[in-house]
Amino acid sequence: MQHIKTLLEVNGRAAVVVPDNVLFEGGAGETIRRKLLHECDVHTLLRLPTGIFYAQGVKANVLFFEKKPGREKPWTEKLWVYDLRTNQHFTLKTNPLKRGDLDEFVACYQPENRHQRKATWSEKKAPEGRWRSYGYEELLQRDKVSLDIFWLKDESLEDSANLPAPDVIAGEIVDDLRAALEQFEAIQTDLSRIGGTGARSRAGGGSRGTEEGH
Repeated sequence: MQHIKTLLEVNGRAAVVVPDNVLFEGGAGETIRRKLLHECDVHTLLRLPTGIFYAQGVKANVLFFEKKPGREKPWTEKLWVYDLRTNQHFTLKTNPLKRGDLDEFVACYQPENRHQRKATWSEKKAPEGRWRSYGYEELLQRDKVSLDIFWLKDESLEDSANLPAPDVIAGEIVDDLRAALEQFEAIQTDLSRIGGTGARSRAGGGSRGTEEGH
């Protein structure tokens, strides 16, 4: 995160995929988050389903921010959070994440004018809304300035009846394993091809060297 911020020009924009621990770890992590909120306009956080950018089970997010010129007043005023994780169930094969699954987020993001955003969540009228904002002071008051923010109730933790049938879960596991195996096989093929080319190049170089030596 520090490196990306350094590379940005003033008013440059970034969208960075980060695992959850970047949002909540203490020590240097807290220090970096404080500086980022102060020196940049950290305006959006997209909570992704598990296994999208990292290994299965690893939770990832996309953090959107703009680098700003130095000043005493913090640049971040509101962080808008969209929860595409809680009570969402995606798999590599049977139910992969599609572009259409991001339509509501894009509409909420308001790319043409993000200062006209409106929350879809409210405590009484829309408790299941996935889009809401947190002010700068609210963020600072969180333990270790954690940006690991969620508010929706996880139905799978509260009611096991909401879980898919065992045969469905088993089928999804098999599909995920097959998809992962296909990806590894493709990588192995590419590596073998590269390795074969490298071996031929080294062999050719050695032959020329021997001839020159004679």
